[in-house]
Amino acid sequence: MTNQETLDIALQQSAWDIHAQRSDFIRDTNVLVRSEIGPLARKYYKEPIACNLVSYGSNIVASVRDECREIVETYLSKFEFYHCFETPHILWLDERMKELGYRVCFMAEYFLPDVHLLKRISCAYPLTLLEQKDFRNLYLPTWCNALCEERKELDVLGIGAYDGEKLIGLAACSADCDSMWQIGVDVLPEYRRQGIASALTSNLAAEILARGKVPGKSSGEKFPLIAARGPISAPSKTPCAADLSPAGWN
Repeated sequence: MTNQETLDIALQQSAWDIHAQRSDFIRDTNVLVRSEIGPLARKYYKEPIACNLVSYGSNIVASVRDECREIVETYLSKFEFYHCFETPHILWLDERMKELGYRVCFMAEYFLPDVHLLKRISCAYPLTLLEQKDFRNLYLPTWCNALCEERKELDVLGIGAYDGEKLIGLAACSADCDSMWQIGVDVLPEYRRQGIASALTSNLAAEILARGKVPGKSSGEKFPLIAARGPISAPSKTPCAADLSPAGWN
């Protein structure tokens, strides 16, 4: 799989996620679409999502409910798109969305691997490939970033680091959509700063690519990447699982 193929897959998935067109993300002007969760959107999406802002580095695609459209349109016209995810600018949006009963909820950057640079990194501890059946007894607070008990049927693959028989680090991925698997990682506090997270995520990313899927990783420990753009604002009446949009090229 090439970098262009991973980017194309990410663009299409973002389009499905927020009811947009793939071409919307590469325009040089902002695009507003009506908020709607389609059948191919990532499985953690839940209504209501009042506003979802996604950028691949050239504009913002805003997926908004009708009642919020005027506010969001005004917001996007006030600032350059790359400032719309920053404070204090986003506080302007938050204050006005609050009047409708919404608040800014999530913001994140997402990373795609650079397939030319991605290499399996080793660490001082042996690594073991884990499958879904191996996660059965691991749904504990210790591994809450790597695994999600609420959606355990989506946790499909992992890499564990062991000190003897003790699991000291875990990276796992969830099949949130058909073509992209999202990585989460945890390392026990006393074993951190030894390169374990980097070893776990790089090896898991390689395993995901070998299975014909695109690995993704949100902000935090990263594998070699093609981009670091695309945080999201998702005001919502309830805690919501907002899109953590894959990023575009640097």
